[in-house]
Amino acid sequence: MRVMVIVKASPETEAGVLPTEQQITEMTEFNEELVKAGVMLAGDGLHPSSKGVRVRFKGDERTVIDGPFTETKELIAGFWIWQVRSMDEAIAWAKRCPNPTGIEGELEIRPILEDEDFGEALTPELREREQRMRDITSKV
Repeated sequence: MRVMVIVKASPETEAGVLPTEQQITEMTEFNEELVKAGVMLAGDGLHPSSKGVRVRFKGDERTVIDGPFTETKELIAGFWIWQVRSMDEAIAWAKRCPNPTGIEGELEIRPILEDEDFGEALTPELREREQRMRDITSKV
């Protein structure tokens, strides 16, 4: 199963405080362990929400909202995509993670929807189209 591990933002990450050399070293070592174990598929940190935008949908209307966004506890400072056998395995890896913000941090782990989760709505033709896109994007 694939999961997205979300590093929740903190007041410090939203203020643009970057990690120390020690924090980067610890996280690099953890990421190397994930890669060696075949768990990590992707991962990156994100700039603060002040550098981002949101696009709000209402029917056919689209509205662009500039950051920063106020609810820090709802924001994301980074992410990983992991391939694990179970949620328990993902939790075990998360517990080994260095504190992502150095002060007080939180990770959220969410399973990624797989083709079989969509049932009959994902027709054989749509599955084929999805696979073609995955084949192209996996080469990037």
